[in-house]
Amino acid sequence: MPVTIREATVNDQATIRRIVRAANINPTGLEWPRFIVAEDGGAVVGVGQVKSHRDGTRELASIAVIPDRQAQGIGSAIIEELLGREQGTVHLTCRSRLQGYYERFGFLRLEPRDYPPYFARMLPILNTLGRLFRIRVIVMRRLSL
Repeated sequence: MPVTIREATVNDQATIRRIVRAANINPTGLEWPRFIVAEDGGAVVGVGQVKSHRDGTRELASIAVIPDRQAQGIGSAIIEELLGREQGTVHLTCRSRLQGYYERFGFLRLEPRDYPPYFARMLPILNTLGRLFRIRVIVMRRLSL
């Protein structure tokens, strides 16, 4: 049975939180109405969202696939669906080792001087915390097509 991408429902909220937390990514802003989910045989196997920030930026966020379904194109399908819905510029934050993955979708790494206000405030905090775990977070941007 093929994976189906659909809008999240209120019944998906607990699963969204569980999948995002298990992926060790930012667990804030996980309101189900912004999410889409990848479903296989009635089970949610991946999630993702685009969230808006007060400075007007839009962020591709919370992209996560359960471990035993990774490397099967599910994350890419979620990203392509979300980006297909966006008309303007989209940003994201990710671990620096994932830069090449997101470049496939047209994202380019930004220098700190080019960060929009939301990301300029958040990145120093994220990278200070990340040093404890040897994680470096970067900001990337995809211009509208």
